[in-house]
Amino acid sequence: MTDTVHSLSTSGLTPKRQIQRWSDALTDLCGQFEIDPLEGSSLEARVNYTTVSRLKLCQIEVSQHRIAHTISRIKLSEHPYIKIVFQTHGVTHFEQEGRHFDILPGDCLAYDVSRPHTITSPAFTRHEVVIVPKDLLKERGFQLAKMAPCKLSALNGTGRIAHDFVHAAFGEATKLSPHNAVGVADSLIDLLLLPLRETGAMFDRGSAEATYVRAQGFIREHLRDPDLCIDGISAALGCSKRYLHMLFSDRGMTVSDYIWRARLQHCRQELESQTGKTITDVAFSWGFSSSSHFSRVFRKYFGIAPSAVHKGHFTNMPADVVLE
Repeated sequence: MTDTVHSLSTSGLTPKRQIQRWSDALTDLCGQFEIDPLEGSSLEARVNYTTVSRLKLCQIEVSQHRIAHTISRIKLSEHPYIKIVFQTHGVTHFEQEGRHFDILPGDCLAYDVSRPHTITSPAFTRHEVVIVPKDLLKERGFQLAKMAPCKLSALNGTGRIAHDFVHAAFGEATKLSPHNAVGVADSLIDLLLLPLRETGAMFDRGSAEATYVRAQGFIREHLRDPDLCIDGISAALGCSKRYLHMLFSDRGMTVSDYIWRARLQHCRQELESQTGKTITDVAFSWGFSSSSHFSRVFRKYFGIAPSAVHKGHFTNMPADVVLE
């Protein structure tokens, strides 16, 4: 199974301790903030959170308050995240770099946590949040240097689909194997990006980044195909093999390197989490055609033999896949 659901509450603490507890919770989730309970005599707050692969999923409810990430705080934490907020109760006032939004139930807000901003809730609010590492978005062609805060509707269209998936993923997170969690996270990111891509502000469909993202997507979809190669990828994307080589070499790898690394990562996740398959079964299911070759490249990439991470410990596995 993957991570459990963690809960944190400020209930029963002194007002000073409530602010400290909430500050600690936010720091653990996405960075350091200044917290002001406004005119409230206390800060009543609760968060339930879990992870799905590298994503953090949170359900948050909090009384009136204001949080701020100021210029003075930037040096204390890099805040390398994009936060996507689905408002489910109450009103929130958001401000970042001269942009102001009133976030109502049914609204979705996406913004760069690293940039100075303030969030003010004059009364009780509730929302569901996905905290996404920036690296995962860069891999998918988002130009984060250009990202401005974006308000969308989660009541219909792609926004509603994304919110429904987030809600379902949170409820099922603890039941996912590590392998399945990776797949769910990939699907979740792609769904979350649908409404953002529709804005057209952060994604250039005709750019080299966009083609690289499309190539990644094609590879992920066909990763189990032992015949997956650059010829098929270039034909599917309608670009030359030379252009594909350039896109991947600019990122320090060949197309083949990317394919085999992705296969090895999936193999390791499956070996660590599944007991019903031999090492050979796992290797062949992810496009390898030789057990000895798989063992060599696995050891070279991870520094350990497949048998060292295999959860099954089969006694009848072929000798050529057990490396001492």
